[in-house]
Amino acid sequence: MPKTYLNPQTLFESQKYGFSQVVASRGGTTVYISGQVGWDAREQMADSNDLGAQARRALENVEAAVQAAGGTRDDVVSLRLYIVGAHIHQAGPVGEALRSFFHHDRQPTSSWIGVGGLARPEFLIEIEAVAVVE
Repeated sequence: MPKTYLNPQTLFESQKYGFSQVVASRGGTTVYISGQVGWDAREQMADSNDLGAQARRALENVEAAVQAAGGTRDDVVSLRLYIVGAHIHQAGPVGEALRSFFHHDRQPTSSWIGVGGLARPEFLIEIEAVAVVE
């Protein structure tokens, strides 16, 4: 499904942080993916103290979910990242995970939301996603 990634010069340069300002898509099937965390299929944690490792595992889980709907990571158009406590100010590991996961020219939109906690105390990040699959 063709998608247009827009980063207007009138907005700050977001790609260096791992996301696009705007993604436009027409047609296709919209897929809503529940929040994914740093667990694998056996509920084993990537690393309970490593925000970057949890972000990478959560993104891998997003990819598995979109694949189950017939898509790929390139079909992800929007992310909502819930980050616990002071970890919200640690943009480096999360931005690195986003930049390494998505192609530079196909980064989804992204909102980062600081929260007091998630479903389990060891969860540092949870990532919801929206994808548009042909």
